[in-house]
Amino acid sequence: MAEERRIRKVVKSRATVEGAGVHLRRAIGFGPPELYDPFLLLDDFRSDEPEHYRKGFPWHPHRGMETITYVLRGEVEHGDSLGNRGVISPGDVQWMTAGSGIIHQEMPKGDPSGAMYGFQLWANLPAADKMMAPRYRGISAAQIPEVKDGSGATIKVIAGAVNRTTGPVTDVVTQPEYLDVTVPPGVTFSRETPRGHTVFAYVFGGEAMFGPQRDPYSYEAEGAGYFDLKRDALIDDGHLVLFGDGDAVAVTTEAQPVRFLLVSGKPIGEPVAWYGPIVMNTQEELRTAFEELEAGTFIKAGRR
Repeated sequence: MAEERRIRKVVKSRATVEGAGVHLRRAIGFGPPELYDPFLLLDDFRSDEPEHYRKGFPWHPHRGMETITYVLRGEVEHGDSLGNRGVISPGDVQWMTAGSGIIHQEMPKGDPSGAMYGFQLWANLPAADKMMAPRYRGISAAQIPEVKDGSGATIKVIAGAVNRTTGPVTDVVTQPEYLDVTVPPGVTFSRETPRGHTVFAYVFGGEAMFGPQRDPYSYEAEGAGYFDLKRDALIDDGHLVLFGDGDAVAVTTEAQPVRFLLVSGKPIGEPVAWYGPIVMNTQEELRTAFEELEAGTFIKAGRR
């Protein structure tokens, strides 16, 4: 019999500033990296204030990990050391594997009303793949299939498979599933998940109850540390739900619909040495990366 995943932790995203002055909210990235293995960071950069994002993320390096950018409104102009140039438009995804090293920039451009909405997720790479050749995948909104399930939920499949519909991102070592899920009011949405994989949901519209339990769970809010919150409270916009192990997740709506990212991946289970945009396994590897960056030998493949 399938076991529903219970809530392990609920986190409220925290305001921070990154890049050249981009105001965003971070849901993953403050605690120990092992907690969300293989995921390292999740940033919510939804904003209606151009002065909060227009300076963007000028040229910077990455090594040993992947960045996944999903845009809902506005556009992000991208360029990198592989010679890729392009624009990530509403509904598009950029899945960039930094591998042995890449230097890129991401410059947000709001829509005519000034809105710039989207998310960036960082996924780790295992030691055997950290120095793989970098690769860039630009995925248009038209390439992302949308399916409905029996509850009436609408699911955009970026990575993984739903009802035999497979998303455009494949051949990733951590076997990720990345879904954009909208559940209508008054129903329960259920999704099978691989046992042993890390699973989280990030709510960015509406509200819902997550998981089967009615007992208190650990809740973290900005500046408030930890405290108990009764399970019958609805979880709403800007909150991340980390699930414990099991075979499936359940999400129940009441009067409002809910929209959330549902993400899962196979844990790597290796040491993490992480500083800024570079993620390795040891401090020595980390030092080497920054020494190569200083010496101009950082880029190993695809130099233009």
